[in-house]
Amino acid sequence: MQLTTDHWQYLHNPPVATGILKQHAADFRVTEELGYTLTGEGEHIFVEIEKTNLNTAFVAEALARFCQLPLRQVTYAGRKDKYAVTRQWFGIHVPGKSDYPWQEFALEGAAVLQTKRHNKKLRTGQLKGNLFEITLREVSNPDAVISKLEQAAITGVPNYYGSQRFGIQRIQENGEINRGGNLVMAERMLNGEVIKNRNKRSMALSALRSWLFNEMLSERIEQKRLFTILPGDVINLTGSNSIFVADDDVAALSSRLARQDLSTTIPLWGKGETGSTGQANQLEMALAADYAPVKTFLAGQKLTMERRAAIIWPQQLECHQQGDTLIVRFFLPSGCFATTVLRECLNTTELA
Repeated sequence: MQLTTDHWQYLHNPPVATGILKQHAADFRVTEELGYTLTGEGEHIFVEIEKTNLNTAFVAEALARFCQLPLRQVTYAGRKDKYAVTRQWFGIHVPGKSDYPWQEFALEGAAVLQTKRHNKKLRTGQLKGNLFEITLREVSNPDAVISKLEQAAITGVPNYYGSQRFGIQRIQENGEINRGGNLVMAERMLNGEVIKNRNKRSMALSALRSWLFNEMLSERIEQKRLFTILPGDVINLTGSNSIFVADDDVAALSSRLARQDLSTTIPLWGKGETGSTGQANQLEMALAADYAPVKTFLAGQKLTMERRAAIIWPQQLECHQQGDTLIVRFFLPSGCFATTVLRECLNTTELA
């Protein structure tokens, strides 16, 4: 079974405009927003770091070495792009320890911006979201791209997992896609190969689960049901992890969806029930029917069935044009991909 990615549906017509993404690391900036105030006391030191051309796990390992702690005592809310300039928080569990000489932390491409104590552990997904500042160069039709971005802020875009999850990069200027290493590893696992490296195995599992989510999301778009709330649909309240099941009176919910208050969802496959009922469950079972080997494998990997919003709306959108260069800023909730928003607006060639 080959796990391909180039057939996923667009919400509207595929974009025609082209542009270059990540010509320089500073062309892709990400800043985490925790969404809560640190207490200033407690067993955990939160460290905000700006990193350039470094992956999150590598920085976490460097922090563990500097603090002389096991790696499990260094946590983060989520992985950030390697080929970028990103600001993110790391949590370090050090009960009883006063502090560290952070001015002595030396890692090329990384700098400590601030530190503060907190009384709770920094867990995966525990942040409000990310603010993106993206520079697109050699844009063929800036006005068309701006128009599509403005449309995305109003109507939303499919909440696909981005290419980073699959290890895919556009490595040639003609836009030809190189298949992602994480998906190749996932295929090998499906075929019975045992991947012993824990980190690689985790990345392959994540890629496989995300691929199935994208497949089912694409199918729902193709059926023109992304914005249609069915009785029994699992609904997500925008900007939160709260979900509930829609009853038979979907008119009020549909109005709230139009106001960006809530979204339909798609299963993140694992062990257990999808949570949907009735008509919505019938639709999801039909969408998932062709993926029996993937579903069975994921359910056997100690993954619990979860849900993910099917629609996202870029917030705080700003677009600034300088000739054929566009500087775009917007905010997305935790776990959402800026490249997913860009995908609806232009075809990018990634040079990083």
